Amino acid sequence: GQKLAAYLPQPSDLATGTIERSSAAIERLARLTPIQVGASPSGPTIQVKTGSDVFVIPLDGIIDIDAEKSRLMKALQSSEKEKTALENRVSNPNFLQRAKPEAVEKAKEDYAFHASEVERLTSALNNLG
Repeated sequence: GQKLAAYLPQPSDLATGTIERSSAAIERLARLTPIQVGASPSGPTIQVKTGSDVFVIPLDGIIDIDAEKSRLMKALQSSEKEKTALENRVSNPNFLQRAKPEAVEKAKEDYAFHASEVERLTSALNNLG
């Protein structure tokens, strides 16, 4: 139930106008303290992207950073392992020739998912410091 601080380092015109008109509603619904335009304090953060705007929410004192890093690292290792296995599968000519088209398509989709997960999880770990 704790309200979080939020920073908007480089607001678009749309974000600036929306915050000016609806800040009370946004803060109440998102459980934020007043949104501050400008750079966020240093330390672990989470970034929330909406359109071209990126809101930065400091996490220091909010979550157990070490436990979150551990959780993210485990998920990253799992996705990296799956990505590598799927990459080997979809680059194997025998698999591509012998497997059903649906299986090939599923393997390609799964590879794309795990590749994006590796990117997302790496970024999240970097944000935690």
